[in-house]
Amino acid sequence: MKKVFSKTDIERIAKVLGVDYKYKGNNYRFVIKNTDSKRHLALEIYPDIPIGEKTGNLISVYTTSSHLQLHFCTGYVVSEMLGEVTFIGECGERLSGLAVESEGGCSLYANVDTKLLSGDFTQLGPEVMLSGISLSLAEHILPENDNIPDDDEE
Repeated sequence: MKKVFSKTDIERIAKVLGVDYKYKGNNYRFVIKNTDSKRHLALEIYPDIPIGEKTGNLISVYTTSSHLQLHFCTGYVVSEMLGEVTFIGECGERLSGLAVESEGGCSLYANVDTKLLSGDFTQLGPEVMLSGISLSLAEHILPENDNIPDDDEE
């Protein structure tokens, strides 16, 4: 299922990240600065734009040393407790997630087997466990669960 970001979504994301956003014509830009840890990143959400011959959502993160993109983002999950937003992209039985933290951190998990999300994490190697745990927060919005939240739900 393709999620198109609404103004309510953008405001929810800004609230969890603890920053304001600016609308830049075809994208929303959030700048996160953490002076204590000297981390700085910019998050850009491009809702429903042309990507090749299709349209979809593009999520871009710029840091001082990297540029990450998630094409065809199909949803997101906010965690107020963790102070982070995880953007999700699905392709068959594979899932990619881009997690952005209010403290200026960012993690990318790409091409993760969705079976890992509901499995026994203790049976996974430590190098695989973190991606399964992190992306399991998004399990409830995946299509097979038929429980994608509306703008009014959290």
